[in-house]
Formats: sequence, C-alpha cells, structure tokens
Amino acid sequence: MIFHVLTLFPEMILGGCAQSILKRAQKNNLISIDAVNIRDYSTEKHNKVDDYIYGGGAGMLMKAQPVYDCWKAVAGEREKLRTIYVTPQGKPLTQKMVKEFASQEELVILCGHYEGIDERVLEEVVTDRVSIGDYVLTGGELPALVMIDAISRLVPGVLGSDESAEDESFEKDLLEYPQYSRPEIWHDKEVPKELLTGDHKKINEWRTRKAEERTRSMRPDMYERYCYRQKIIEELMKRKKENVYMIDALMRDEAEILYAKNSVVVGYHKKTNVAMICCETIEEAKDAAKYLPENYRLLLHNCAESVQFWRDEYGLEIVDTCYQSVYTQHNALPISHKDIRQYPLEELDYANDHYGNGTHKEYLRERILAGEFFAAYDQDKIVGFCGIHSGGSLGLLYVDEEYRRGNIGSSLASFLVNTALDRGGIPYAHIVVGNEASLKMQQKMGLYTANCEIYWMTPKKN
Repeated sequence: MIFHVLTLFPEMILGGCAQSILKRAQKNNLISIDAVNIRDYSTEKHNKVDDYIYGGGAGMLMKAQPVYDCWKAVAGEREKLRTIYVTPQGKPLTQKMVKEFASQEELVILCGHYEGIDERVLEEVVTDRVSIGDYVLTGGELPALVMIDAISRLVPGVLGSDESAEDESFEKDLLEYPQYSRPEIWHDKEVPKELLTGDHKKINEWRTRKAEERTRSMRPDMYERYCYRQKIIEELMKRKKENVYMIDALMRDEAEILYAKNSVVVGYHKKTNVAMICCETIEEAKDAAKYLPENYRLLLHNCAESVQFWRDEYGLEIVDTCYQSVYTQHNALPISHKDIRQYPLEELDYANDHYGNGTHKEYLRERILAGEFFAAYDQDKIVGFCGIHSGGSLGLLYVDEEYRRGNIGSSLASFLVNTALDRGGIPYAHIVVGNEASLKMQQKMGLYTANCEIYWMTPKKN
C-alpha cells in the first residue's frame, strides 16, 4: 500500500515512520511512504505557500496553487485518487473508517498548517475530511502519522498475524478483553483460571464475556449498538441457512443496519455498495424497499416471490441466481493437500486468465492485496486457487484441469471453511444455479443447502 503525504514537513513524516513495525513493513515492501513537500510546488519567491485571509482574521492561509500542483504531481491523470484532508472539522476517525481506507492501494493524505487551506482546492481534490479528535494541533502531520499507523496495521502481513488486527478493541462494537502474561501470580493477583485450561471454547467464552462487561462499563454507547445487533442476529438465526449472508456480515461488523422488524432486515455493505434484504413475503419486501440506500450497486435478497416486484417497481434485473450452502458445524474440516499459501500478486495474470473469462482482474487484485486469495501449489507451481469474496462468501475456486481428479478442489474449499471458522464467522458459499458439480462437492464436505435461492439483482443500464 502506498501513502502519499502532502506536507510542509516531510522529514517529520519520514522520521515518524522509520521506527518499529512501520519500518519493518516498508523494508518488506508491504507499505510505501511518499512524503511530498508542498513548498517544492510554490511559484513564488522563497517558496512561499501562504497568504492573508480574505475578509480578515488572524493568521495566514495555505494557498490553493501549490497544494493543487503538489496533488496533481502525485495523482497524474487519475481523477478519483482517494485523498484525505486531516482537519478537526472532519468526521471522527473510527476503526470502520480505518478498515475502509486499508482496502485502498494508494492514499493521499493532505496536511494543513497555519489557519488551514484555501477551500477551493479542498473542494477540488479532497474525497474525505477526517479528524482524530475534538482538539486543534499546529499542523496535520501528527494526525497523518496516526492514520498511517492505524491503516498500515490492517495491511496483510504488516503485523505478522492477521488475528492481531481482528481480535481487538472496536471490533464488533466491543472493547478488547483483559489480557495477561507470565508470571501466573503477580502482586498476589492471579491470572484468571479460564485462561489456563487450554480449552479454547471456554477461553473464547470468557473473553467475550469480559469484553461485554468492559464495554458496558466504559462505553455504554458502543454496548447499546452491540446489543441491538446481537438481537437482530438472534432473530435471523431462526432461519440460519436462508439468512446467513446477512448474519455473517453483521457478525463481522461489515454491514450497517438500515431497518429491522422481526425477521425482516435491511442491511448495507458499504465497502461493496451492496444492499441486502432478508424477508419471506412480497409484502415484507415492499416494506423493506422503503429503507434501501441510494445508488446501491447490487441488491442481494432471498425472496423468490418478490423478484417480479423488483423488476417492475425498481427496474432491477437478475445478475445471478444462486444456491446458498452453509457450514453449520464448528469443527475444522480435514485438508489432504497441505501446500496452500497466500496468493502472490506477481501471479495475478494467471488468476485472471482462469477466472471469469479475464474480466475480473481488478477485483482479483483487490482480493490478493486484502490477503483473501490463496493458491494451491505442486512444488513451486500454482495448480489452483480460491478466495473469500469482499462480501464474505467463499469461492473464486479454480483447479488446473490435469489436477481435477485429485483432492485439490476439496482441499481449497475446506481451507476456506476453516479460515472462516478461525475468524469467528459462518462459512457459506453462493453457487450459481446450474453448477451442480460445485454444489455436490459442497454437500459432500458437509455444507447444507438453504431451502430458498439467493438473488443478486442490479439496476438496468440505460
């Protein structure tokens, strides 16, 4: 991931990123820090970048021209490069926002100084205005460093263990549980006995309970959101196989709840711009339709009798009709082919050539960079791959033809199931109706097929 920081003090950025984990991440080519000096783009004597404020007022303002030229030197012909302006007037930085930024390949972070930056250039180049708190600093460099640190640790490989980033404060609206190290007794205080049992189920139950207690005590606002989501999940679990796409998104805190009443839920997966509905009747679908977000890219739902309604009233058309297979157990599946690794970006063309008729290259790149794409090897040769879709379902499965009579396909599928289990999710897959071979393989592995089909629909193109 590349960070372009537009600043008056590049040495402050480079120095702050030259320590500890960020230093190692740069050395391993996981992140790149490009600190660009805005003064280099001034056209005035002595590289002046500020001037007096129209209308009067104390202090000076950074001028539009050097900021724009600096940004343009980084962006080139790209008009939609994600550009963050760090300002106390921005939206408060949250872990959800950090996750979204971490999915980008490049980010521009613009650091202001003096009384800020001419509004006209902000309107032209900035996509996000972000604050790290309700206080004022002398410049944007410290907030930029905070953002770089928070975002970098979610880049696959930076922390060394993906679990380090998945199981901590603010995940799923819970603060992190208490943690302990050796010795077992310190100042007459003992490590909780549950953590010494070696029983992972009991340990996870204890950690969840303590996270809930801590959140309820320290952040009642977060705890209220957590309880609301848990109540909705509990209702959806009454039809687990039919509603799993919504349940999993809520459990992973990936979906925003737009409406919920009994078994009817409208959710929005912001990262993928997918609206989701769980309902059983056309009347419920009509009610849910009132709460859809604007300009969604896809609608995902499980109500067959509402398909014509979406066609007639909303001008949607079916992209795919799928079976939904769900793994309802908690035990990991056996994997006979052991050599499965993270998919290397340099082999992107191989994946693109063998999946989706070469039409999904950018999506496959995003999945690789997210650490959600995996390869099966025969010695040093890639012979198959699989991945987790951005919405959470398992798939992207391919095996070289000469290896299809072996166990590589089922091993890759089992690997994905186990990965989802390790992350605390519910493994599920969407299989296009008609792909009976894939459906049979999922059923043989122990996945159950929902009683209803799943519909992916999209607005018709004009």
